[in-house]
Amino acid sequence: MKVACVFATSMAASYKLATMILPQLEEDRHGVDIVGMFFFDDNLYPLRAGDPVGERLSRVAATKGIALMVCDQCAVRRGLAEGTLEQCGRGEVTPKGLAAGIGVGCFPQLYAALAGNMPDQIITL
Repeated sequence: MKVACVFATSMAASYKLATMILPQLEEDRHGVDIVGMFFFDDNLYPLRAGDPVGERLSRVAATKGIALMVCDQCAVRRGLAEGTLEQCGRGEVTPKGLAAGIGVGCFPQLYAALAGNMPDQIITL
């Protein structure tokens, strides 16, 4: 089964991803194929370049072909993207200070990133 995860609740990335999902992915025991992850709000902070969680996730995603994306508007507001709020949702915002391989965008960019490997289920954490 292919799954995409949306990290939308408080501490989802720093707790659920960092202490549960990521170790399982690293040890090949998660049980499903994660094809994408999308991050909102303060869940972006663990994905910064140099942060251990972001660096580990970046390596796992590159190995397993997991699409990683953060909300462009959330990233602009937190200084983790280049662009303006008016450019959000148009694919015109670029990442700044995020771990390797983590893109920025809104739902249209997320759908395009997953188009070649669509999930069977989407889980919001």
